[in-house]
Amino acid sequence: MDKEKLYKLRSEATHIKPILNVGKGGVSDQLIIELKKVIKDRHLVKVKVLKSASYEEEDGIDGIAEKLADATRSTIIDVRGHSVVLYR
Repeated sequence: MDKEKLYKLRSEATHIKPILNVGKGGVSDQLIIELKKVIKDRHLVKVKVLKSASYEEEDGIDGIAEKLADATRSTIIDVRGHSVVLYR
């Protein structure tokens, strides 16, 4: 993905609200199923990682972002604060 498209997607992402939350259950199969549906419809999705999410098993929010991107075959556009933006 070229830088221009990446910047465009990042600016679009600032205006969308998080659609799904990763809670204390972590990255569950049900969450992945829902995320796949939403990404198919919208292409650009913001996911909020709640403070109660289990960071221990992953490497913090970056680990969760990688797991979500791998499971949905999407690209990580941005990880900022407790939000992850994915695109496919």
